[in-house]
Amino acid sequence: MGAHHHGHEGHHHHGEVTRSFNSAFAIAVSLTLLYVIVEAIYGFAANSMTLLADAAHNLGDVLGLVLAWIANWLLTLPARRRYSYGFKRMTIISALVNAMVLVATSVLIAYQSIYKLFHPAPVDEVIVMVVGFIGIFVNGGTSLLFMRGAHDDLNIKGAFWHLLGDALILAGVVISGAIIYFTEWQWVDPLAGLIIVVIIMWGTWGLLRDSVHLMMDAVPRYIDLAGVRDYLAQLPGVTAVHDLHIWGLSTREVALTAHLVIPKGCLNDNDYKVINEKLYHDFKISHATIQVESGCADVPCKPC
Repeated sequence: MGAHHHGHEGHHHHGEVTRSFNSAFAIAVSLTLLYVIVEAIYGFAANSMTLLADAAHNLGDVLGLVLAWIANWLLTLPARRRYSYGFKRMTIISALVNAMVLVATSVLIAYQSIYKLFHPAPVDEVIVMVVGFIGIFVNGGTSLLFMRGAHDDLNIKGAFWHLLGDALILAGVVISGAIIYFTEWQWVDPLAGLIIVVIIMWGTWGLLRDSVHLMMDAVPRYIDLAGVRDYLAQLPGVTAVHDLHIWGLSTREVALTAHLVIPKGCLNDNDYKVINEKLYHDFKISHATIQVESGCADVPCKPC
């Protein structure tokens, strides 16, 4: 006998969150794309490779945000005949792609910074600082739109780190521009770029690690596997728990399947309701499928 419980409360909450972040994505994509255009124009005007490189980096981030936005929107679509869980997996794919884009752009920035250490070029520092200041407010402000979901959703975390990383890059651009303005130390600009790359990579590593784990159907990092097993094992009549599997359906929804050995008795509908509510509220597991067995030695996994 088995039960599959989705949890109305959890789905209602996920739907509300998804809709709110769709608005955040719309604002972030619009403002960031507008800033990319402005930054590219003034990058040419100031003869600033730093601004042009950051404009290219920001353009890549816009594409990453669009991808994350599409994945977030797909969460609102109902399940289909072939896609019985809907399109939730796209959020994991999007998180992984965003992490890889961050790594790739960080490598490019590091390369450019090292190149500029040996080939410094004069720029219009005033334009660089003004455009950089504007970018800090644009990227820093839009990153705050995703801060609320950055802890629980890798897709949202990817968007958050994209925007926050851009703000950090531009802060370095402004500071290095000010130092060069007063001292004419051209090597400060590429050095600041290398420091920023280290900061971005530090923030991206967790995103890359967790998204790869989810792609491999590993137990999500925030799930207490031992706690779940102990809870199921102490249920009345349960003598053993086996075939316990926990994996991420998306970057914010977790599924579980488990076999409970109950030699005497069985679980009723109320028991399943209590178990699923406990799994959702205490362990953040929203999809649970439980199979009960009598434990006959000659017939493994014999249904109750």
